[in-house]
Amino acid sequence: MTENGPADDCIFCAIVARRAPAWIVYEDAKCLAFLDLFPFTRGHLLVIPKRHVPRLTELPRSEYEEFFHALATVCRRADRLSPDYNVALNQGARAGQIVFHLHFHIIPRYGEPNPFHQSARNRLSDTDARALLRELGDG
Repeated sequence: MTENGPADDCIFCAIVARRAPAWIVYEDAKCLAFLDLFPFTRGHLLVIPKRHVPRLTELPRSEYEEFFHALATVCRRADRLSPDYNVALNQGARAGQIVFHLHFHIIPRYGEPNPFHQSARNRLSDTDARALLRELGDG
């Protein structure tokens, strides 16, 4: 990994480079948002900077505005699914971070119990992903 370049073993860097598949909901010059493949709830989204940054504290201050603009834009799209959602950031392995590339989770809530409990998460189907892309599109 270089300071500004992709990490060879990072799945999110592979998604940015289009070497790994993803259901992309939003993209601009610096950020990307896509559906989580193992969602806690329907429409669970991830928002990342395209540049590899392991933690929020490593994101340069000069990139805050663009990153949080992307996060807010994707939150407005999540409103189409539910007006209630969690925006979550896990920093470090003991806090639940699995992919060490900065990412915020946007998890729509539909009145279900706490979605963060330890249980199996089903893989997002292609049919559900396509339906969600229509609901979350640019419109």
